[in-house]
Amino acid sequence: MKRILLTGLGMLVTIGILSLVSCGDKQPKETKRTLKIWHYESENGAMGLAWKVAMDKFKEKHPDVTIIYENKGFEQIRQTASMVLNSDDAPDIMEYNKGNASAGLLSKQGLLADLTDEANKRGWDKILSPSLQTTCKYNEQGIMGGDKWYGVTNYGEYVMVYYNKDMFKKYNLELPKTLDEFEKIMSVFLKAGVVPLVVAGAEYPAQHIFYELVLSKADRNFVNAYQLYKGNVSFKGPEMTFGAQRLLEWVRKGYIGKDSISMKAENMGVAFTNGNYPIMISGSWWYGRFMNEIKNFEWGIFSFPGNTLHPGSGGNIWVISSKSKNKDLAYDFIDITLSPEIQTILANAGGIPVNADISKITDQKIKELVEGFDTINKNDGLAFYPDWPAAGYYDTLVATIQELMGETKTIPQFLEALEKSYNENKAQ
Repeated sequence: MKRILLTGLGMLVTIGILSLVSCGDKQPKETKRTLKIWHYESENGAMGLAWKVAMDKFKEKHPDVTIIYENKGFEQIRQTASMVLNSDDAPDIMEYNKGNASAGLLSKQGLLADLTDEANKRGWDKILSPSLQTTCKYNEQGIMGGDKWYGVTNYGEYVMVYYNKDMFKKYNLELPKTLDEFEKIMSVFLKAGVVPLVVAGAEYPAQHIFYELVLSKADRNFVNAYQLYKGNVSFKGPEMTFGAQRLLEWVRKGYIGKDSISMKAENMGVAFTNGNYPIMISGSWWYGRFMNEIKNFEWGIFSFPGNTLHPGSGGNIWVISSKSKNKDLAYDFIDITLSPEIQTILANAGGIPVNADISKITDQKIKELVEGFDTINKNDGLAFYPDWPAAGYYDTLVATIQELMGETKTIPQFLEALEKSYNENKAQ
């Protein structure tokens, strides 16, 4: 009797399983996984070209995953990052600005995934030098140089002087080695009726010039105090005062045109590309684009004359939303962007690689760019960027530098405004 009961139960189980299978056939199949990526690199720039190939490589590795890619503007991401990452529409992985006021703030708010274990497991800590790791790692207060990874950079960047070789040759000008020689060159152009320096006062480039001038009087202790809060910063000291005085002097003398005060970065780059100005001071992120777009004249670069410290760091970082349900896929994508294959593509497109096969970089112009960064990096010359120390400091610098250039603020008022904003945010 017991045997008969067990057989009956087995039949019931079998029928139940068949019923489940039948019902399961009518259920919708599992939704295909997706990886949502945002970045703000130009499609023609080195990073934009490299990341496109990286996405293709990712698809080869994960044919069952759909990539949802959106190209956003730098300002668009910067202004909405906190809100977006705190929503259900957040991208899984996003390019974001590094530093205390940017990635540091988001990490402190709990909006970014902690990547420390993955960095150690996947060897990112071996690929990136300690100086390049500074902007990837943050402490509990969101100060860079901490012990936890909240982002991963995969290229280097620095601010340099771009110059029109043809225009320099026309006026028999040699490359300057000191700030005084640089100013003499600008005076030659001015006397010839040529505004020497194109600047975007309405966005980041103007503050980079201000910071280069500050750094001409600074040392590593000043940078560590200003950027990492390792000491006190005197905004009325020789460094900041000199930067403000000399920037204003350049505007008054006409080295910087009045129209530059309201100019945007894109318009600045286009003006240089069109050969309208002989000099532009900005970052290496323009380099690949200039290689593709400048056709009518020869151009080159040199470091800001006389400086041992320069605005620069590891490049913008990949961050992963703490809400992402596809963190494993995002880790794989970062791996691909750090691979020698993608890094070499980035280098040959005019970017500064961190893990490339240098033997496969054949273009002399690209070698010039990479060697410039290597020299600064090896000499501990990366001084980060002026807007990094405090949340909202980017906007403060843009607004106050515009006011200084337009002389609606005096130098003491300008320095006082910077100091007030800096100290308020530092206290927070």
